[in-house]
Amino acid sequence: MSDIITAAVAALSEKLTGGFDSVAKFTINGEGSLVIDADGVRAGDDDAEVTLTADSDVFQDILSGDLNPTTAFMTGKLAVDGDMGVAMKLGAVLS
Repeated sequence: MSDIITAAVAALSEKLTGGFDSVAKFTINGEGSLVIDADGVRAGDDDAEVTLTADSDVFQDILSGDLNPTTAFMTGKLAVDGDMGVAMKLGAVLS
């Protein structure tokens, strides 16, 4: 597992105390994927209701609060595949 995925799991785990009532996957280009669900956050490539894909810089900017997830999507920096409602719910948690 890459250092970026390990750091992302830790950062998202802090933000998502209590889990997430849907299943979402973040794919970080060139690094791997992580899954967010009711059990928390973990590295993995499980099936999900929505998959969000970005490069590591964009993902780190979203986690740090420097980039709003909606803005990232609208400017083409974040790709969303699947249930947009789940993506919006996750974006609200990350903002």
